Amino acid sequence: MVFTVKIVPGSSWTGVSGLLDGMVKIKVSAPPEKGKANRCLVKFLAKQIGVKKNVVSIISGETNPVKDVQVLGVSAAALSQKLGLEK
Repeated sequence: MVFTVKIVPGSSWTGVSGLLDGMVKIKVSAPPEKGKANRCLVKFLAKQIGVKKNVVSIISGETNPVKDVQVLGVSAAALSQKLGLEK
């Protein structure tokens, strides 16, 4: 499963903040320096979805707030449910 994420680094908390123009908006508490925000994002997603960190990867947008993230072995429906995006 590949999806687009808009991250907001340096927030006071880490969590899903909803949807924004078809992207999942996630606030991360780590600062946007030396890959800290990216590592925080991967760790958060792995924990929320219930998978190991090595199945979550950023496939594009390493230095951009808009990133394409790949999670192996998870369906779109399961991902949506785990991230609390179901209506």
